[in-house]
Amino acid sequence: MSVKATKEYVGVPRDSVDKFHGKQIVYLNWHQHLLFAAAFMTWVEPELTFGDYIGGPITALIAADPDAAAVEWDKVEWKVRGESFTPDFAKSLADNGIGHKDLITMHTPGLNTLCGGSLPS
Repeated sequence: MSVKATKEYVGVPRDSVDKFHGKQIVYLNWHQHLLFAAAFMTWVEPELTFGDYIGGPITALIAADPDAAAVEWDKVEWKVRGESFTPDFAKSLADNGIGHKDLITMHTPGLNTLCGGSLPS
């Protein structure tokens, strides 16, 4: 049975940046680290520096992983929205082009945690 709408459906997003009181959602995925089932979701100010973002909430979140202490932050390979990215740790998330609901992926060559390096790149 087919259905015909009587009027056009207009979806209203309930998680737009204006609803977060000056903060934004930023996701971070640690590539090849299966201790974490999904990307971390953080709620942070766009003015937070990338360095403070990594040194604060991200360092705390990844601490449970056996590889966390061995991360060499200057060797991490970064992606934002699936594209390679070189962050400026002294600049804000906004100045680094990281916006609401963006996904940051960090790859730490040589560190593959629980999978022992057996996953494909």
